[in-house]
Amino acid sequence: MRYEIQEIEKHSIILFDGVCNLCSNSVQFIIKHDPKNHFRFASLQSKSGQQILAQFNLSTTNLSSFILLENGKIFTQSTGALKVAKQLSKGWRFLYVLINVPPFIRDGVYQIIANNRYRWFGKKTTCFIPSAAVEALFLE
Repeated sequence: MRYEIQEIEKHSIILFDGVCNLCSNSVQFIIKHDPKNHFRFASLQSKSGQQILAQFNLSTTNLSSFILLENGKIFTQSTGALKVAKQLSKGWRFLYVLINVPPFIRDGVYQIIANNRYRWFGKKTTCFIPSAAVEALFLE
């Protein structure tokens, strides 16, 4: 069953590496700082994540990028992360000013972190499982 287009248009969806500790902790941080429940989440490895990747002709095997699906458009790497920060509470939205840094610099820093995320932050043997309190924010 394909993920419903209406749900995609209603909320911004973050696809993340479900076995990456940094990624899972980032999702928990976003949930904590998203009082309007603007975001929905799916691991890249999940059925919903794989369906969305395929629907937008993205690789279903390269799971190293943070992906934001917003208003029917895909944003990856630093652009996706900064667009998420723009929606967060408190001072986090001011990180969006970094969008003015040239993408080759932003994405270069992003790629260094992405390439070392397992070594620096660790890796789980199974995908992140949300608590019952936030389960409704996840596509599956």
